[in-house]
Amino acid sequence: MFFTAKRIVTPEQMDLSLEIRRQVFIHEQGVDPEEEIDNFDDIEKNKDIAIHVLVFENNQPIATGRLLLDSSDNEYAHITRVAVLLEYRKKGAGLAVMHWLQDMAKQIGRDGITLAAQTHAIGFYEKLGYIARGEIFLDAKIEHRWMDLVFEN
Repeated sequence: MFFTAKRIVTPEQMDLSLEIRRQVFIHEQGVDPEEEIDNFDDIEKNKDIAIHVLVFENNQPIATGRLLLDSSDNEYAHITRVAVLLEYRKKGAGLAVMHWLQDMAKQIGRDGITLAAQTHAIGFYEKLGYIARGEIFLDAKIEHRWMDLVFEN
């Protein structure tokens, strides 16, 4: 499959991203809509600290994710809200999201990335070089574990 990734810059594109997230997080995983949609989804207000991406296959939006640059405790960016429509999982769409976000973090000059991985996805992130740390914790009633990727100089 061939995927294209584009930065979200319009409200219409953000709506497409939110629809993917609703399908994955709210409908499939039962996350409360109040927890899923947050202030970082306002692309005008937060354009300097939240970078969103949409991945397409044949001009159809199939995956999304975002990069947060608000971390004050280190020089790592924070990847959140990675979501891939069910029929495109294990076909490379998630990799397209991650590679785009990682490349963006490098271009901005961050030293690495941190993320809270759902435990079922830890293997996916490990294949990308992420290292798990700390204990498993609940976020939106789903088990997660912190993971980090340090960029090579």
